[in-house]
Amino acid sequence: QVQLVESGGGLVQPGGSLRLSCAASGRAVNLYSMDWFRQAPGKERELVARIIVNGNTHYADSVKDRFTISRNKAMNAVYLQMNSLKPDDTAVYYCHGVAAGWGHEYWGQGTQVTVSS
Repeated sequence: QVQLVESGGGLVQPGGSLRLSCAASGRAVNLYSMDWFRQAPGKERELVARIIVNGNTHYADSVKDRFTISRNKAMNAVYLQMNSLKPDDTAVYYCHGVAAGWGHEYWGQGTQVTVSS
């Protein structure tokens, strides 16, 4: 079993920055991709950014040029650098991982990001 634990959320003013971290632990961590999703009140959960084992990345249009996803070499930690934050970025951010081979999905517990003056 793999556990994903997020950290780094909080309250920030519009235009500010935050860095989210997610650490994967457990037996035989072997993830093909690690992603960040977010869910705002009353809205569906949406993919924010994805990084796969070869380093390729994908971003939602709404965060391109503002957010950057990165990972460590072992692919057991993922980070989300969020710059130029807007009130619309307010949401609970979830770390998500997909196991290599069998495709099992793992979710973190979520971390709140609030962008407000």
